[in-house]
Amino acid sequence: MAGIMDSVDQRTRLVGQNRLELLLFRLGGRQLYGINVFKVKEVLQCPRLTLLPKLNPMVRGVAHIRGGTLPIIDLGRATGGRSLEDLSTAFVIITEYNNRVQGFLVRAVERIVNLNWSDVHPPPRGTGRDHYLTAVTHVDEQMVEIVDVEKVLAEVIAREEPAPQRAADATPLAAATNRKVLIVDDSSVARKQIIRCLDALGLEVIALNDGRQALDWLKAQADAGVQVADELLLMISDIEMPEMDGYTLTAEVRNDPRMKDLHVMLHTSLSGVFNQAMVRKVGADDFLAKFVPDELADRVIQRLQALREGGNA
Repeated sequence: MAGIMDSVDQRTRLVGQNRLELLLFRLGGRQLYGINVFKVKEVLQCPRLTLLPKLNPMVRGVAHIRGGTLPIIDLGRATGGRSLEDLSTAFVIITEYNNRVQGFLVRAVERIVNLNWSDVHPPPRGTGRDHYLTAVTHVDEQMVEIVDVEKVLAEVIAREEPAPQRAADATPLAAATNRKVLIVDDSSVARKQIIRCLDALGLEVIALNDGRQALDWLKAQADAGVQVADELLLMISDIEMPEMDGYTLTAEVRNDPRMKDLHVMLHTSLSGVFNQAMVRKVGADDFLAKFVPDELADRVIQRLQALREGGNA
């Protein structure tokens, strides 16, 4: 099964074309789930797990893989379903999110599919706020649910991110700019984390759920005569989002003369040097891996200081 990831490096050309590839898997039943290939490091049959005292109930144990020790999270149980009983036939998807590596225990791994982000949609209305989905799509007429892994990890790790220590010093700067910050992220957990950080800096926030929604909002502002780059201190955008990814959103902003000067920071749990090249290709001003409050605060403070000093940052 590890061979399923052999060509991942060749797939990077898809990013920036509003496309993605999903690794499809199953938990307890027939429902298909998906995870972005770019967050997957390896897929393997479930190794021997070691139990440790005081583990979170969602963590089935730790595995010793490639010289490291990784927590193995039962993804079915973590999303409100049943725990897997037979680990001898189960698989582990090794992932990297927010500079943290962990394994997700699943019943079966299917295949990789190539999709356009425009075919990926927010969860249907009526699913409530307690679901674990960031998006849904269809493959071969079957619904695929894309799991909000950031929410799962936030609940398993169960830690509250501290407010940035420099927030108090930056608040007068924030008040002086009289500008708002637009954040764009499909994960409710990620939006709350960023909002908490920006609130501590004394900044007013506009939060939207995906790239298409953000682009429509920006165009509506420009159509109404608003000078977008003067109204917004910056836009902080995720990369992986339904309807339109962050790379495409950035490129669309740069191609519209009414908003081309908007300061754009891409803020993502995707890892790798490849992202730096894509940041330059689409014309983003900054890139930051999720989620360290002080690092995010420092970048925003730098932007505030540059404005105060008359720079364009």
